[in-house]
Amino acid sequence: MIQDIIKYLQELAVNNNREWFKSNKTRFDAHKQEFLEIVQDQINRISVVDRDLEGLRAEDCVFRIYNDLRFSHSKLPYKQHFGAYMAAGGGRKSFRSGYYLHLEPDNCLLSGGLWRPEPKLRKRVRDDIYHHTDEFIAILEAPEFKAIYPQLDGEMISRVPLGYPADYEHAQYLRYQEYCITCHLPDGYFDNPDWANDIAKRFILQLPFHHFLNTTVDQWMEDA
Repeated sequence: MIQDIIKYLQELAVNNNREWFKSNKTRFDAHKQEFLEIVQDQINRISVVDRDLEGLRAEDCVFRIYNDLRFSHSKLPYKQHFGAYMAAGGGRKSFRSGYYLHLEPDNCLLSGGLWRPEPKLRKRVRDDIYHHTDEFIAILEAPEFKAIYPQLDGEMISRVPLGYPADYEHAQYLRYQEYCITCHLPDGYFDNPDWANDIAKRFILQLPFHHFLNTTVDQWMEDA
C-alpha cells in the first residue's frame, strides 16, 4: 500500500503540474484514502497508550496536497509528500506536541514535538527546560528513546537567549527555535509486513517527550 503511494509521489515529483494532476485525480483520491486509513490506524494504536488521542479523526490530521503559493517558497502547485500531524486539540491545527507521519520518496520519516511554536510559548518551553533540566535530559537520553530519536532537531539561534545565564551547562537546549525529534525511514522499510506495528511502537516511544512539552503547552493555554 505505502509503496504504491510512494510510486505515485515519485511520478508527481516529475509531473508537478495541474494537467498531470487532473488526469491522475482518481489515483490521488485512492492514495489519499489509503493514507487516511494508515493515519487512523496509527491513531487507534497510539491511543491505547496515549489517551489524549482518543476520538481523534484522521481527516483532521492529514494536510492538504495543495501548496499555498502565497506563502510557500516553492511555486509548484502540489506538495510532493503526504503528511499528517496527530495531536489532541485539533490534529494538524493543534498547538500541542504531537506525532507526525511523513511519506515522501527517499525522505519518509516519523517526527514529533513542537514545530515553530509561538514566541511566548517557546519562552515558556525554555523556562521549563531550564527549571527541569534533569527531567528533560533523562527523556532525551533514555537508551530506547535515543536509539530511535538520537537528538533534538530544529533551527537554533547563535547564542543563549536573554534572561538565562550564559554559562548554563545545558545552554544548547535553550537555543532551539523549535523542539522536535525525527526518525528517518528508508523506502524499503515498508517492505516489512509488520511496518504498521513497528511505526506505532516508535511513535509510542515519544510519549514522555510529549508529556513534558504538553505540560507547558496546557499551562500556557490556560493562562492565555
